[in-house]
Amino acid sequence: MIGGGFAGLAAARRLGGHPLEVTLVDQHNFHTFLPLLYQVATAGLEPADVAYPVRTVFGRDPNVMFRHGRATGVDLEARLVTLADGDALAYDHLVVATGAAAQFSGVPGAAEHARPLYTLGDARRLRNHLLATLEAADAHPESFDGGAPVFVVVGAGPTGVETAGALVELLDVCIRRDRLRIDPGRSRVVLVDAGDSVLPSFRAEAGRYAAGTLTGRGVEIRLAHPVAEVSPHGVRFADGQWLTAAAVVWAGGVTVDGTFAATLPVAKGRGGRIAVGHDLSVTGHPEVYVVGDAAAVPALPGGPAAPQLAQVAIQSGDHAARQILRRVAGVPTNPFTYIDKGIMAAIGRRAAVAQPRRGPVVRGTLGWLAWLGLHLVYLVGFRNRLTVLVNWFWRYLDWPSGPRLIVADAETEP
Repeated sequence: MIGGGFAGLAAARRLGGHPLEVTLVDQHNFHTFLPLLYQVATAGLEPADVAYPVRTVFGRDPNVMFRHGRATGVDLEARLVTLADGDALAYDHLVVATGAAAQFSGVPGAAEHARPLYTLGDARRLRNHLLATLEAADAHPESFDGGAPVFVVVGAGPTGVETAGALVELLDVCIRRDRLRIDPGRSRVVLVDAGDSVLPSFRAEAGRYAAGTLTGRGVEIRLAHPVAEVSPHGVRFADGQWLTAAAVVWAGGVTVDGTFAATLPVAKGRGGRIAVGHDLSVTGHPEVYVVGDAAAVPALPGGPAAPQLAQVAIQSGDHAARQILRRVAGVPTNPFTYIDKGIMAAIGRRAAVAQPRRGPVVRGTLGWLAWLGLHLVYLVGFRNRLTVLVNWFWRYLDWPSGPRLIVADAETEP
């Protein structure tokens, strides 16, 4: 198994307890609960609240071993995976679940100056930058255009919507509870997107509710505004408009390019996603499976690719492991079929949209509670669930004191 995200963990869990030797390789020794990274970035949760040691996850599965390392290449004919330290691991079956990375779509300056939100390191660095910026605005408001910081979030999908809503709440609590001297009328959170709707993957009514709620909470929304350039001081739109910003958060999509999966010498599709067969194996190499965000996982046999969601990752990882067990048993593999359990997005405290596969969209406080419940179910580790539950309970009543700590080496991390 290469990758300890949702897909890799699901595959390893399915193989746990079977008479197989399973090695899970990841450059981090922890699993990250990606859907809550934006809360770490906006000081709602601590990094440890959304991460859990991989070795602890498989503490009761003696056949599952963890190898801390970074996979750099694979020899499909020799069935060897090479690691950055020079070691090589032989395999009979290989599951590649290395996820994706931020996609900057060739926008000049975006990779250098925008701040993605796809890893725990991204979230920690963004939190430090946001909090340091607010402290600087308190001490030297004259250094900011308009006298207060402007934060731009690029991408009006779930990550962008959740981040924009959380940024407004962070500004509010820093002013109201921490008494930072920042003019709330001048500080701004701007959500921009090249498309013409908020939450485009949701039904129109969910997008309208999200847009209305964000606007009501002070978020400025600019749709049909593709970003043409990102600089250290702001963004330039395709129409030539310039917007000064203290931080540009990039939530504009993901790509497999640049990840380990991209090194596989096999066919690739849109966004670099690996083309896989009906059982999620690679054509010509039935012993190799690619799952999760790294693959163009078919929602139905022969159908279009499923969205890059946590549920798709979990289900595809589990399916790949089941097929390995079938191959070991000498029986044919089965095609993968995605079970759509709906999608959700939080807009802020007491506001979320939950869209089931069938039935009406649930929104507002009820949607928020549904969102909380689902995320608690899938959050790894009892301690993490308890910590997050207590934190969210206080947030429901009123924003708590929160972990608004700037923890960084000032000489190496802004």
